[in-house]
Amino acid sequence: MKILIVEDEQELRTALLSYLKNEGYICESVQNFEDAQEKIHLYNYDIIVLDIGLPDGNGLDLLQQLKSQRSQAGVLIISAKNSLDDKLKGLDVGADDYITKPFHLAELNARIKSILRRRNFGGNREVIFEEICINTDTFETKVGGKAIVLTQKEQELLLYFISNQNRVLTKESIAEHLWGDHMDMADSFDFIYTHIKNLRRKISQKGGNNYLQTVYGIGYKFAKQ
Repeated sequence: MKILIVEDEQELRTALLSYLKNEGYICESVQNFEDAQEKIHLYNYDIIVLDIGLPDGNGLDLLQQLKSQRSQAGVLIISAKNSLDDKLKGLDVGADDYITKPFHLAELNARIKSILRRRNFGGNREVIFEEICINTDTFETKVGGKAIVLTQKEQELLLYFISNQNRVLTKESIAEHLWGDHMDMADSFDFIYTHIKNLRRKISQKGGNNYLQTVYGIGYKFAKQ
């Protein structure tokens, strides 16, 4: 899952970036309104952690831009303001949740997971597709009731496919989802082929079916056979 952190306080931004990366998320960060605008125009995110009070603009204006673009990103507002009016305005504009500074990083992570569950998996902690079952809190994955050991990237790839089942995903969109900005430095998409090959093999070894369909010249589709 890919997260954009929009926060002007350097110490907090660094702490958020470090903590969420350690939790397995792909994270990028910016410290002002202008850079945030550029990011949301160039890339897609699963979650945007958005500070309201930015030095060169209002975070709520950025939220309104996201909604006008029909962005599918979940938005968690963070702010030093603790007034009911600010919370209601943010939620009314389209934020998914609101957390007030200071906060515990573990609480922020729990709220991020809750937003992801609501948006992608109907609020369920277990994502089930045929014989495949993933716990979105522990990331334990089972195929036909048998535990399967996946790398972090394989886990992210499987969740990405399941949450976009029956849709053709381009190699570019897969690379961006898994690597964020760093995908621009890739000379080829060989790393995607490797991860998909390994994912197919591990699911097959546990008796699972191959739902990954290659759409030649475009990318891949995850669908029932």
